Amino acid sequence: MVPLQVRIVFSFGIGIWVLNNIKLPKWEILVSSDLIPIILQEVFIGLTCGMTLSICFGTVILAGEKIAATSGLAFASQVDPTSGAQSPVISQIFSLFLLILFFSMNGHLIIFELLFASYKGIPIGGAVDYMNMIEEALSSAGFLFRTAVIIVLPIVSILFFMNIGIGFITKSAPQLNLFSFGFPMTILGTFFALYFSVDALQFVFAELINNALSIVKSVLEGIDDGGK
Repeated sequence: MVPLQVRIVFSFGIGIWVLNNIKLPKWEILVSSDLIPIILQEVFIGLTCGMTLSICFGTVILAGEKIAATSGLAFASQVDPTSGAQSPVISQIFSLFLLILFFSMNGHLIIFELLFASYKGIPIGGAVDYMNMIEEALSSAGFLFRTAVIIVLPIVSILFFMNIGIGFITKSAPQLNLFSFGFPMTILGTFFALYFSVDALQFVFAELINNALSIVKSVLEGIDDGGK
């Protein structure tokens, strides 16, 4: 959601801040061909942690898509600025809700702390256990589907029983067909279910953020163990 120019400047600012607080390799390494593997290693570590956070935060997008598909709100979609694809409005609301909780819990400060601690745990150019790091990162995929089911299941269950009731009503009164009665009732029921689920969703989202930060920490600890 942040413009590309701001992200580039912000990345350079973080890089300069880290550069002034870490121990660099010897000058002979920096001017030789050994610098290329070091750069690729640092890029790989950053991509792994970024992918882990992206997968964890994609949980709410997946949950919103399933709720929208069940309730008939899938037509109300817009372009997701993070992925560039069409996503339901419910997914966008969930994503903004999660982002607000992330900043309110100082998640961005924890990420900066973990980023700086990773350079202390393993210096630039040190040995890295790539297999351990990849396994820790891929474990977040199962976490995504598990948490998405926890978010979706209560609301989808309510909609399931509503659809059963609507089916009985439309069967007994054929003039109340699906388009004139079923869809409005389903959409209205979805709004009420989401409204009364806000308190419960904030605890689920807070747990999601804590688990996402724990996964990133475990990935960096796996790097540290590999360095040892």
